[in-house]
Amino acid sequence: MLGLDGVSEAVYRAMLSDPEGSVQDLCEQLGVSESTVRDALDRLADLRLLRASRDVLGIMRPVSPELGLEMLLRRQEEELLRRRLELELSKAAAARAIAEYADLRPATPAADTQRLVGLDAIQATLEILARDVSGECLSVMPGGAQSQASLDASRPLDETAMSRGISLLTLYQDSVRHDPATLAYARWMTERGGMVRTCPTLPPRMLVFDRKVAVIPIDPADTKRGALCTREAGIVASLVALFEQTWNSAVPLGADRSKDAQSGLTASEQELLRLLACGLTDEVAGRRLGISARSVRRQMAGLMERLDASSRFEAGLKAAQHGWLR
Repeated sequence: MLGLDGVSEAVYRAMLSDPEGSVQDLCEQLGVSESTVRDALDRLADLRLLRASRDVLGIMRPVSPELGLEMLLRRQEEELLRRRLELELSKAAAARAIAEYADLRPATPAADTQRLVGLDAIQATLEILARDVSGECLSVMPGGAQSQASLDASRPLDETAMSRGISLLTLYQDSVRHDPATLAYARWMTERGGMVRTCPTLPPRMLVFDRKVAVIPIDPADTKRGALCTREAGIVASLVALFEQTWNSAVPLGADRSKDAQSGLTASEQELLRLLACGLTDEVAGRRLGISARSVRRQMAGLMERLDASSRFEAGLKAAQHGWLR
């Protein structure tokens, strides 16, 4: 703690007990080489625990522990004060850098809205919001199966939030129940206290923190264009209302998806019929449901068989006659 290594301390103790001893005496007493003793003497001199003798030229004498160690402590106190001053200067420099960075940010559309361009900017903002959230986070994750990169980026933020007792409410599409990676992630969340529900179709992607801050894509059809982070009370309240409406109609992850008592269709199948009846193509309907166009055609083939229809047009007529389109 005082900056003395074992050899230097042993040499210092030996010189205190025998101030007249030579270098050779120290070597024999301590059982070390002459170079080791001389290195220790140099360190003791640097620490000012040795000083030149006024009686014998070229000889070093030990400074008394009362004086030498007190001076050593005083130098350590001075070093500590110097480091504290450097720390304060570093804090001031960091504060200036943060202020300058804020001035360099692109102009925002409104005082309470910030435009985030690029994945790095979005990730940095989400990390700050996840750190500052104090109560809950509402998430809507459309698009069916989530990419592994998205799941990997979300895991540390979600894990930190849940460890702090933050309530995480997440909405996925029904199709994630067939994607092993996304389903495993959703189950991982529920095991740690998160709440996950699924729905056939979802509103555009959104994240709402403490019902005060929302992050939404600039263009839901092209998330690469960036996102908006808004604190506008009216916008956030509308997004929360949309989330709650969808949440109330969604099914908890661990629950069975019930079928309609009259038609025997799942909610996803009913939504598929409705989308195709509206004239959407297989590709567009698939994007709405978070599934591939091939899955749309496979599900539709099954529905046509159940309706005993030879064409989609006939299937639509029979579905309407049976009251399946609602």
